[in-house]
Amino acid sequence: MRKKCTDQVSIFDLFSNHEIGKELKAMSKRLDQHREMLDWVAMDLHLKDVYDTGRQGLPSESVLRCALLKQYRQLSYQELAFYLSDSASFQAFARLPGHLFPKKSVLQKTISRIQAETWERINHCLLVDAKHERVELGKKVRIDSTVTETDIHAPTDSSLLWDGVRVMVRLLEAAQSMSGTAEIEFCNHRRRAKKRARAIIYTRGKDKKAVLYRDLIKVTMKSLGYLEKAKMILSVTGGATLQLEAWHAEVAHYLPLIKQVVDQTQRRVFQGESVPAGEKIFSLFETHTDIIIKGNRDIQYGHKLNLSSGKSGLILDVVVEEGNPADTERLLPMLKRHINIYGCAPKQVAADGGYASRDNLDKAKVYGIEDVAFHKKRGLRIEDMVKSTWVYRQLRNFRAGIEAGISCLKRAYGLSRCTWKGLVHFRSFVWSSVVAHNLALLARLKPA
Repeated sequence: MRKKCTDQVSIFDLFSNHEIGKELKAMSKRLDQHREMLDWVAMDLHLKDVYDTGRQGLPSESVLRCALLKQYRQLSYQELAFYLSDSASFQAFARLPGHLFPKKSVLQKTISRIQAETWERINHCLLVDAKHERVELGKKVRIDSTVTETDIHAPTDSSLLWDGVRVMVRLLEAAQSMSGTAEIEFCNHRRRAKKRARAIIYTRGKDKKAVLYRDLIKVTMKSLGYLEKAKMILSVTGGATLQLEAWHAEVAHYLPLIKQVVDQTQRRVFQGESVPAGEKIFSLFETHTDIIIKGNRDIQYGHKLNLSSGKSGLILDVVVEEGNPADTERLLPMLKRHINIYGCAPKQVAADGGYASRDNLDKAKVYGIEDVAFHKKRGLRIEDMVKSTWVYRQLRNFRAGIEAGISCLKRAYGLSRCTWKGLVHFRSFVWSSVVAHNLALLARLKPA
C-alpha cells in the first residue's frame, strides 16, 4: 500500500539558512504548485510488487523528491540514505512520513521505477512555468550534441572474453549447487583466462598476440561446452523452481552474447576483418552501449545525446539517440520536437557546425524560423542564414553558451557517466538529471 503524498507535513520542518537550504525551499515550493506530478509518479510505482494491504511504502511525493535530491547533489544511494537521516533540510524537502528513514535498497528500488516519459512530462511542466513567468519563451534556441558514457570498462576483445569466462564459471558453480544428486563436471578456467587477457594487453606484435588469443578462445569454448552440458542436465533433473528458471534465463541471455564475442574476435584477429560497429557488442552487461566517435577526439562508449537549450539556460529538450547518427540528420527532428513543446517555431536557432547543410537551412526557413546560424558556415552564405553579419555573430556567441550548460550537466548532475543499468534506466537517468538541473535553475532565476 502506497500513498500519493505525506498526510501531514510537520510544522517543525525547517530549511537551513544556507544557500543550498534556500534553494531547496524554493524548489519545494515549485513542486507544490504541480500536484499532478504525483499522479504520474504513482502510476510508475504501482506497476508491480504493490498491494492494497500490508506495510506502507514511501509516498509517491517522497520518492520523487528523493530522486531529485539524489541528482541535485550527485549522491549515491548509500549517501542519500545517510543525508535523509542526518540533514534537516533534506528531511524537510523529502517529506518523509513519521520520521521514516529509508535504506539504500528501498531508495534504489523505488527511484529506479520512475520512467523516462514521466521525467519528460515533469520537465514540460517546468517549461510551461518558465514560459508563463517569462523566464524562457522558447523563441531563441541553441542545439548541440554530447555523449553520456555507460558504466563499463574500455572494451577489448580480450577483456570481453575474460568477462565471458568469469560469467560462465559463476553460472556453472550455481548449477552445481542446484544439481542435487546429478554431477556437473567442469574445469574453472578463470585464472588461465585472466592471465591470457592480461598478457595480450602488454604483448607487442600481431603474431604473438594471435597465439594468446587462440588459447583464450580455446578456454572460452571449453567453458561454453561445460555450460551447454550443465544446461541439458538441469533441464532433465532440476525440476521447476524459481531459482532454476532464473538460472536458465541468465544462461539464455549470456550464451548468444559470448558466442558473438568469440565470432567478432576470430573475424578481427585471425581473418583480418574490420568488423562493423553494428555487428559488435561492447559489453556483456550493458549490451545497449554504442561506440561514439566525434571528430578526431577520443572514442566514447555510451549513447549520443542531442540537446536544445534556451536563452535562460534551461534544457528544453534532450533525445537519447540510437547508434551514432550524423548531426545533420538530427537538426530537423529536434526543431519538430521544439514546435510540439511550444506550439510554434522559434524565431532564431543557433547550432553547431555539424548540423549545417543547405537542406537543413531551407527546411528550417520553411518552418518559419527567421535566423538560422551554424557555428561553421560549411559553404553557406551568411545572408542566406541570417539578416546581417551582426546577427550571425550574436547567434554564434549565443550558441557557445550551451557548452557551459552541457559542462554543468556533466560535472554537477552526473551526465558524464550513467551508473544505472539497462537502456530504460539510462534514459530515466538522463531525464532525471535534466529535471534536477532545470528545477534548481528555475529556483535561482525565479524563486517561487
